[in-house]
Amino acid sequence: MRGPAQRHFARFALLRLLGRSERSMAWQVGDPASSGDFVLMLPRVVPRDATHAERWLQRVRRAARLDHPRLARALEVGLHEGWPFVLYELGERATLAERLGRQGLGGEDSARMAAEILHALAYAHDAGVAHRDLQAFSVLVSDKGVPRLMGLELACIEGEARTVSEAPTLQDQREAAQADVVQLGLLMHPMLTGRNALDEADTSRMLRRMPPHGHEIVRLPFGTPRPVPEPLRVIVNRATDRQERQRYRNARTLARALEGWLQAESGHEGGPLALLLDKVRIAGVLPASPHGAERAAHLALMEQNRTDELAEVLLEDVALCFELLRAANGARVGGEAVADNGAVLTVRRAIALLGLDGVRRIALALRPWPGPLDERQAEEFAHAMEHARRAARVAEALRPAGYDAEVVHLVALLQNLGRLVVQYHFADEFRQIRRLMQPAPTADGLGEEPGMSEQAAAMAVLGVDIDAIASAVGRWWGLGEEVMHMMRRHAANAAVRAPDSDHEQLRIAASCANEAVDAMTLPAKRVQQTLLTVVQRYGRLLAFGLRELQEALQSSGAPAAAAVERRVA
Repeated sequence: MRGPAQRHFARFALLRLLGRSERSMAWQVGDPASSGDFVLMLPRVVPRDATHAERWLQRVRRAARLDHPRLARALEVGLHEGWPFVLYELGERATLAERLGRQGLGGEDSARMAAEILHALAYAHDAGVAHRDLQAFSVLVSDKGVPRLMGLELACIEGEARTVSEAPTLQDQREAAQADVVQLGLLMHPMLTGRNALDEADTSRMLRRMPPHGHEIVRLPFGTPRPVPEPLRVIVNRATDRQERQRYRNARTLARALEGWLQAESGHEGGPLALLLDKVRIAGVLPASPHGAERAAHLALMEQNRTDELAEVLLEDVALCFELLRAANGARVGGEAVADNGAVLTVRRAIALLGLDGVRRIALALRPWPGPLDERQAEEFAHAMEHARRAARVAEALRPAGYDAEVVHLVALLQNLGRLVVQYHFADEFRQIRRLMQPAPTADGLGEEPGMSEQAAAMAVLGVDIDAIASAVGRWWGLGEEVMHMMRRHAANAAVRAPDSDHEQLRIAASCANEAVDAMTLPAKRVQQTLLTVVQRYGRLLAFGLRELQEALQSSGAPAAAAVERRVA
C-alpha cells in the first residue's frame, strides 16, 4: 500500500512543520543533493513583484553575511517561483519550541540562553539588521543548550501590501530592534514556566495585544512549575512592561541585567558585584568631597588631642568617613584584628586607632573630586552626597535617648552606601534606575502610574539590588553581620516592630531619617502625606510627632527651613 505523497518545495522534501507564525514558518526538509536534514524558513507572503523580491534578497543576504557564534549560518538564500526562502543546517539540534517541556527550562538555563540570543541580536542591531519575527521555532538549540538564531530580516515583507522597504529608515530600525527585545521577553515566559504568555505562541500577535497597540498586560504568573527568583521575575516583567518607557531600550541592556543576575546567583567571578569590587580596589569606594583637598590640608594642621573637632570635620566628608571605617575595621593593633573586638562605628574611635598620620594618609589617598564623572553627573552626585549627609543629621536629631549621635550618623550614611556606590561607579545604569522609578501619566492622562521601587529598578538594570551592592562592599570592608544588618533599610511596605536590640534600634532610627529625607524629594503635593506616613511608622517607637520631624528636617540643612515649612504646612 502506497503512503501519502511527499510534498516538495523546489528540490526540498518537506518532512515536518517546525512552527509558524503569521509572518514566517519553518520546515524540517531533506535535500537529495546532501545527506542530513535542514531547516527551510519562509515568509508567509511573497513580494509583490520582481523589484520587491530583489529588495528582499538584498536585505536577507546582507543579514546572512553577519558572523556571530549565536547566529545560525544561512546555507542558501533564494527564490522559488517568486517565493523567498532561507536554508539552514539542522544537524543534531532542535528548535527552542521542541526543547521546552511542561515545566520550562529553569531560571539559570533560561537566563543564560536568553542572554546569548540577546548578544546575537545586539550584534545584528549594531549592523542595522533586525529579526522582525522572533519565535520559539526560529531558535535552534543543541543538546548542550547552545542557541543559534535563524531568520534575520526574513519577515521584512510588510503585511498585505507585500512590499519590502528599499532601505529601512533609522526610525524603522530602532522600532524593529525594540520589538525584537520585547519578543525575546515574551519567549522567556514559556522558557521559565512551560506556558506561553496570553496563551498565544505567536509573539508577533502577542506584541499587538500589548500596549500601545492593545490593552493586555503581560507579567510572569506566580504559580509556576518551578520557582522564579524575584530578581529574574523583575527583569522579565520589565522586558514586557505595559509602559513602553519602562522596557529595555536595547538588547544589550537586557543581556547585561540577565548576566548580572546569573553572576550574582552563581557566586562565580564576574558580574556587576565583581566589576564593582574591581573598581573599588582601584579607585576607592567614593571620591573625596568637592572640598576634599582643603579638608586634607586642614587635617595636616590639626593637633592629635583635638579629636572631637577633627571628628566634626571628617563627618562632613562621606567618602572619608567610609574609608576610615574600612581602614579601622580592617586594622590590626598588636597583631590582633580590631574587628574581632567589635566593629568600629565612630570616627573618634577610628582616629584613635589609626592616629592622625593615618587619617592624613587616607584623606590624601582619596580620588580627587569628581573622579570619572562628567559635569552633569558630578552635580547630581554632589546632591546625592548632601542628601545622605542630611539624612544622617536628621537621624541624630531623632535618635532615642542614650544613643551616641555619631554612631546613628554613620549608620544613616551606611544605609546610603549602595545607592552612592552605584551612582558613582555605574553612572549610566543609575540614570536608568532613576528613570524606571519615575511615575508616568496614565493612558487617559487623568492619573499617574507608579514607577518601580529602587530595589526593583536596580534588579531590572543590574540584575542585583541595592542592598546586594552595599553588602558586597561591607563584606570587603570586613564588617560584621550586625553592622551589615543595620545597613539595610526597613522596606517601605514592611511593618516596623519594636526593636529587640540596640542594633535594631539604630537601624530603625536611620531608616526613619532616610525615609523622611527621601520624602522631601517628592512632588510638593505628596510631601505632607508621606511625612505623616513616616510618623505613623516610626513615631511611637522613636517618640516623636510631625512637629518634631519637621524641626529635625528644618535644622538638617538644604532645602532651607522656609521651603520645608511651605511644603509640609
